[in-house]
Amino acid sequence: MPVKIRLARRGKKGYPFYHIVVADSRAPRDGKFIENIGSYNPNTNPATITLNFDQALAWLQKGAQPTDTCRAILSYKGVMYKKHLLGGVSKGAFSAEVADARFAQWMEQKAEKIAAKESKLSGDKVADKKARLEAEKKVKEARAEAVAAKKAEIAAAAAAAESTEAETEASAEEPAAEA
Repeated sequence: MPVKIRLARRGKKGYPFYHIVVADSRAPRDGKFIENIGSYNPNTNPATITLNFDQALAWLQKGAQPTDTCRAILSYKGVMYKKHLLGGVSKGAFSAEVADARFAQWMEQKAEKIAAKESKLSGDKVADKKARLEAEKKVKEARAEAVAAKKAEIAAAAAAAESTEAETEASAEEPAAEA
């Protein structure tokens, strides 16, 4: 029975959410599975991944084959690297303590990269908000100027109309005064 580590889709249309499952390769994608070892939500930035590290490592050591996407997820979480290090320990290339030290160092570097990405995203979000606010202020000022110009034009037209009315009244009164 060939066993695969793969994604089982959940969630609604256009908004996927996946469970990371261990299943028989002959079972349907969203069908029967042996064990649920985590979840993956690609809708967040960065993607939210919850994974039972020990179960995933145990299934890989038993021979379960991950799909391409699951392999990327397992690599991101360090399961594939841990399996690689354990293979080196079993071959006698280095000791378990050295493997644990290498893995701890890798996890620290990974955590720093993730924190840097999250801070960059939050900084970009703040900068984007400032830029939108500035653009909105410019549009508001342009509209205010246009309204002020239109009001000035209307006032000038009204003043011109009043002056022409006054002139016509004055010219109408002059011939009556001469007679």
